[in-house]
Amino acid sequence: MSSIINSVISSTWPMILVSVVVASSLRIAYLIRNNLHFTLYKELFTLIAIIYVLELFQIVTSGDVVSWSTNNIVPFKEIFRYKIGSRLFLKNVLGNILLFMPYGFFAAFYLKEDHPKLIVFLTLVISLTIELVQMSIGRVFDVDDIILNTIGGFLGFNFYLFFKNISDIVPSFFKNEIFLNTITAIFLLGLLSLI
Repeated sequence: MSSIINSVISSTWPMILVSVVVASSLRIAYLIRNNLHFTLYKELFTLIAIIYVLELFQIVTSGDVVSWSTNNIVPFKEIFRYKIGSRLFLKNVLGNILLFMPYGFFAAFYLKEDHPKLIVFLTLVISLTIELVQMSIGRVFDVDDIILNTIGGFLGFNFYLFFKNISDIVPSFFKNEIFLNTITAIFLLGLLSLI
């Protein structure tokens, strides 16, 4: 799994770097021009959501055209084809679930949604759109990817609920803007030291 992540990062870092600079500079200029308050942790969270969308686009539109493979419209056909724990299982089954967990989380967070129906529906629409686009650019349509992506969106929604419920019982000190910005700054410094 780490080799897949490293491969994605190595092929997308230029897009990420340019996008971060463009989005950050526009956002900072907007905040300054309109004399608005800058909150580091909120801005970073939004930037991560933007990067996720760009990475999702890169992942689902790049890749080899597979002329030897055919479209799959039979539910669970591909899912049960892989041996649990194998590299292909991790890449195709677990990978499709993990790929959409952030979407479910971000969608629930930005919509402030407490019920899964809307998030599951939106995940289904996005996943169906991706599969149709992949089919039109020479890749294959796979109904199992839609099923797995939707499960991922649902799980992401549940992570949102989990963190929302925890934040309801956390002492107010830990929700203080200064504390959250300090933790975010430490995180960023740690991340930069790894680069």
